[in-house]
Amino acid sequence: MNGQRVLVTGGGGFIGSNLAQTLAIDNDVIVVDDGYLGTPENVGENVEYVERSVVEDDLPTDVDVVFHLAALSSYAMHEDNPTHGARVNIEGFVNVVEQARADGCDTVVYASTSSIYGSQTEPSPEEMDVTVNTGYEASKMARETYAEYFHNHYDISLAGMRFFSVYQGYGGAEEHKGEYANVIAQFADDMANGEAPVLYGDGTQTRDFTHVEDIVRGLEQAADNELNGIYNLGTGEAYDFRTVVELLNDELGTDIEPEFVENPIPDDVYVHDTCGDYAKMQAATGWEPQIGFEEGIQLVCEPYN
Repeated sequence: MNGQRVLVTGGGGFIGSNLAQTLAIDNDVIVVDDGYLGTPENVGENVEYVERSVVEDDLPTDVDVVFHLAALSSYAMHEDNPTHGARVNIEGFVNVVEQARADGCDTVVYASTSSIYGSQTEPSPEEMDVTVNTGYEASKMARETYAEYFHNHYDISLAGMRFFSVYQGYGGAEEHKGEYANVIAQFADDMANGEAPVLYGDGTQTRDFTHVEDIVRGLEQAADNELNGIYNLGTGEAYDFRTVVELLNDELGTDIEPEFVENPIPDDVYVHDTCGDYAKMQAATGWEPQIGFEEGIQLVCEPYN
């Protein structure tokens, strides 16, 4: 992307701020964030930061492209207040797209989730059956359904990106998320400070860990190609939490055993394994992950070494 006016909702958050900072090199970028999970400290002075909620009127949607990343992005946030979760994740999405459409914007890229695949040890393609077991998953499925409506009724492009387990580390823009940060970031910070990482259950659960730089490239390419429909952004590889701890120990020069605790999330809703098939995205744009897992671990640990 070059020379365009871009809106990033949730642009003070982890993924959003990385995207906004990257796009601001060659584009005019404005960020909308309500400050709940984001902070203006995550973006530089070359990004216009507006502290607003996505459910409000008169948002700065007079742009060429909207990246809608604003969301309540965890199981706990939705179970604590399902109505508020639906208002932000569903009504906020519809509100932003409708205002953008009215302002003449016809390219929207938005965040969905890979959680709706359930537990999968093999790479999950977009066309497989999906399930909804939590309010968070329901809100993201609702986004995908509304996106289909907007496309069919108004002929605008809406690309729903199903993120897998996105990470960067506290040396990036994850630290402000605290308990909601990716487990790699949390484990690394605990271990660098001599504390045992806390693993749910026996630590055999697996995740398709995808570095945020690869996610940002995927989002930008989705906009460049004016994609429509649903696309995975994952690596096609998965690692269990025990292996994560081993690699962090190797990189940090530590020898810390994890602490195992009972999983506070019910088994019938907990996603034990994830793995993404990115063939559709690759075919559409040429995108593929560029940061391997061991390199990603090194990047996470660099600030501590």
